[in-house]
Amino acid sequence: MQKIWEWAKKILTTVEIKNEMLLRTDSEGRNVWHIAAYRGNVDKMQKIWESAKEILTTVEIKNEMLLRTDGVGRNVWHIAAYRGNVDVMQKIWESAKEILTTVEIKNEMLLRTDGEGRNVWHIAAYRGNVDVMQKIWEWAKERPTTVEIKNEMLLRTDGEGRNVWHIAAYGGNVDVMQKIWEWAKERLTTVEIKNEMLLRTDGVGRNGWHIAAYRGKLDVKQKIWELAKEILTTEEIKNEMLLSTDGEGRNA
Repeated sequence: MQKIWEWAKKILTTVEIKNEMLLRTDSEGRNVWHIAAYRGNVDKMQKIWESAKEILTTVEIKNEMLLRTDGVGRNVWHIAAYRGNVDVMQKIWESAKEILTTVEIKNEMLLRTDGEGRNVWHIAAYRGNVDVMQKIWEWAKERPTTVEIKNEMLLRTDGEGRNVWHIAAYGGNVDVMQKIWEWAKERLTTVEIKNEMLLRTDGVGRNGWHIAAYRGKLDVKQKIWELAKEILTTEEIKNEMLLSTDGEGRNA
């Protein structure tokens, strides 16, 4: 990349370098910054960042590198969460703090949803990456309020009506579900855990237990069963987990 950059500066105008090298997107709507994040290459991201600061204005860096979304509505932060690379996310976080305000970091990085209605927390849960979720949780505590963490990370639903608990059940990662349970106990009341995690249904009427059954995830079902016994009465377990039906009239 260094060599290409040097050659480009000999041949192209500043405007051409900006438009064709830094801002040009591929068929998936990703510029070089997005691609480096997707590939998990922190060194290339650093180089692109330094090159961008030579050519782009602060506003352009903000809009085209940090906030620009690809063809599926994901900005560079979403892409890094999807790929599960904590080092890349750390690099983006540090870069963002150079350019974005505290409110912008909160709204555009922590709370912004992609084309499927998922924020970075949802994406990391879906991908089953506990390390990324842990890092996002730590960063979130620097910015949103306690109420926002509760509403936007634990209770927020995606385009299919699934909160992070549903998404983790769908993804089938027991470690992720255990972690979400621990985080929920930090922020939610027992009643909220019961209603929003164990009993809440998604857009097709399925709670976490139904979703795990639908996905054939026996270890996830076992984990939900163990956790449910901490919160639900025997009658609730019977009615809500064993006998309740989804939108298609199916029980677990």
